[in-house]
Amino acid sequence: VSLSKKQAFNFCEMSCLTRDQEVCTMAWGDPHETELSALLSVCVCVTQVLIGCLNGRVKTFSTEKGIFTESRECGDLSQGRFTGLAVMDSSLITCVESGLLKVWNEGSSNTAEINVGTGVCRMRQNPSQRHHVATGGKENPLKLWDLQRPDKSIFTAKNVANDWLDLRVPVWVRDIAFIQDSNKIVTCTGHHQVRVYDPSSPQRRPVLETQYGEYPLTTLSLPADQASVVVGNTHGQLAILDLRKGLVRGCIKGLAGGVRGLQCHPSLPVLASCGLDRFLRVHSLKDRTLQHKVYMKSRLNCVLLSSRDLEVSAQTPNDGPTKCAHIEEAGDLADSVQWDEVLETRQGFVLLLWARVDLTSGAKICSGSAASALLHMFSDALA
Repeated sequence: VSLSKKQAFNFCEMSCLTRDQEVCTMAWGDPHETELSALLSVCVCVTQVLIGCLNGRVKTFSTEKGIFTESRECGDLSQGRFTGLAVMDSSLITCVESGLLKVWNEGSSNTAEINVGTGVCRMRQNPSQRHHVATGGKENPLKLWDLQRPDKSIFTAKNVANDWLDLRVPVWVRDIAFIQDSNKIVTCTGHHQVRVYDPSSPQRRPVLETQYGEYPLTTLSLPADQASVVVGNTHGQLAILDLRKGLVRGCIKGLAGGVRGLQCHPSLPVLASCGLDRFLRVHSLKDRTLQHKVYMKSRLNCVLLSSRDLEVSAQTPNDGPTKCAHIEEAGDLADSVQWDEVLETRQGFVLLLWARVDLTSGAKICSGSAASALLHMFSDALA
């Protein structure tokens, strides 16, 4: 996506898209955002993204070549959707809704399997200790796993005390994040709760709990200061919560549908969001103003930001020219034109999005469905 030109560039083959190619989750090929060639072998300096699809395949997309370079079968529809992807050393980590977490070792057909419990909604990797992953879901409490000792979880959260009617509080972990330079983990739930856990303390219940709104929270992201968290819910509401006092710092307005993806830039006060209203939005976290808004034509699932500057040369695939759709602010589409220019991001970052096939129309559509987006943005105005 070019925010300045309101253009979206589609790198997938639209003629063969099916519903089971919906993208569920994304992750960088390695911690340094470079290629993991053949998914698990030689590391070279090409930016790659791992994409988990509904049909159980994990694909590798090259942002430099603009094509999918690898594909691997890592599950099937009977096991549920992918809830998380990660890379540890040269191994690929996958987790699905049924609770099957697998570590695909390099150069070996053998995989290590862990049963983390059914109903998993999210699996996240600790960026500072990459052999640690956290899982949680519906009636599946937060658990912390050491993949070097996978026999038993090293931390299992305890449910909070009964409510004022002395009824059990249901468990529904929707998203997880690790607070940097700390042992703490923050979660959001389908019962509009935000909780902070400290696995290093003897207390297994949350050390901080707060609530936002009245609707299920779907996703969260930690800004660069790590002192707050941005959460989104099913009604398109975004809020910034203070992790020290549990108070709402402010709300971000403008969304019209459920929030599916949030990503704060690692160093800039910038938030990218996407969801069911089919818009990509970029907000400033300083004053919570809308900086960019692009209509993407289909419902969006994921957003991924790079932490480093890239110089990207986009090339057309071998099977034909790459097309870009000019997108107006109101959503009117102009004629498609061929994209043959070089996009460079010297002071910005790369944003990648995928969305699912539009199930309402049943069509094999358009720029959101398994589409990659290269974002040229943020010059001195946001520096």
